[in-house]
Amino acid sequence: MTPSAEPLTFRKMHGAGNDFVVIDSRGRSRVTTPALAKGLGDRHRGVGFDQLAELHDDPEADFALDFWNADGTTAGACGNATRCVAWLVMRETGRDRLTLRTERGLLEAVLRNGRVWVNMGAPLTDWREIPLSGPQDTLHLPLPGDPVGVGMGNPHCVFLTHDAEGVALEEQGRAVEHDPLFPERTNVEFISLLGKDHLRMRVWERGAGVTLACGSGACAAAVAAALRGLTGRQVVLDLDGGRLEVDWQDNGVWLTGPVAEVFTATITADFLATL
Repeated sequence: MTPSAEPLTFRKMHGAGNDFVVIDSRGRSRVTTPALAKGLGDRHRGVGFDQLAELHDDPEADFALDFWNADGTTAGACGNATRCVAWLVMRETGRDRLTLRTERGLLEAVLRNGRVWVNMGAPLTDWREIPLSGPQDTLHLPLPGDPVGVGMGNPHCVFLTHDAEGVALEEQGRAVEHDPLFPERTNVEFISLLGKDHLRMRVWERGAGVTLACGSGACAAAVAAALRGLTGRQVVLDLDGGRLEVDWQDNGVWLTGPVAEVFTATITADFLATL
């Protein structure tokens, strides 16, 4: 139950089909708990989302973000939700540049040619940072399919395949997410080359399952593809829900894509009292 046990207003948004509940807790105490995230994340009895993003105040940034998965667990990063929330705050303030804080630290969002770009930070390629269960060559993880391990504030396991469409995504994604190699579980991406610096990507998200898109996953996939020589550092990725673009610069991995605000609604106190 939320601390106030009062009706709770939220926004529903999505970025390339990767959908979110956004709760604005600026100026008040944070409200999200594992029970609330899991209850709202239920697509039959709650609202349904891939991730929940809660805004709150930060003394050194324009705002801060916490992320939750639909199973009630926390997520260290969520690129598409970060883009969507930055778009909301830019619309609210009229600004074209913001700073925000996530578990990764201070990040930057900028408006360029009508699109919000978010710097998701430098990729993590040391096994301790991803993290893995022990020392490994993260460019060639010891799993069938020879995947790449990348951290983007959350762990990713990226498989480079000739045909991402032909992958048994649910079966393989679930198995890799829970592999002992990943003590905090992992997101799983399957990518294949469509053309020069153009990738097809399908994704299984830790704590959410198959999703239409994943921003941090797109960043990890672009890094993995560049490190393995499949692409350059500026990449377009086609996902089940739409197209994302990634630009891996010296100061971090930048992400952009579509933003959609779907509706604003209120969760009743009666529903909250059942959690």
